[in-house]
Amino acid sequence: MHRLIEIETKLAFQEDAIQTLNDVVCRQQRQIEQLEATLTLLIDRYRQISETQESGNKPVDEKPPHY
Repeated sequence: MHRLIEIETKLAFQEDAIQTLNDVVCRQQRQIEQLEATLTLLIDRYRQISETQESGNKPVDEKPPHY
């Protein structure tokens, strides 16, 4: 009987550990998705700025020199 209780206790701890790890993995996946979205925006913005500079035009949101 003691051995059965010991196995049940270990199983309960393992289930808790698995749930904790799953929560961490889910949170990290959300962070990765947010970082990917931010990176995509930055790449698009960089391309816009590069294209604007290559064409010799000033960027639309560039501040005047007196700022």
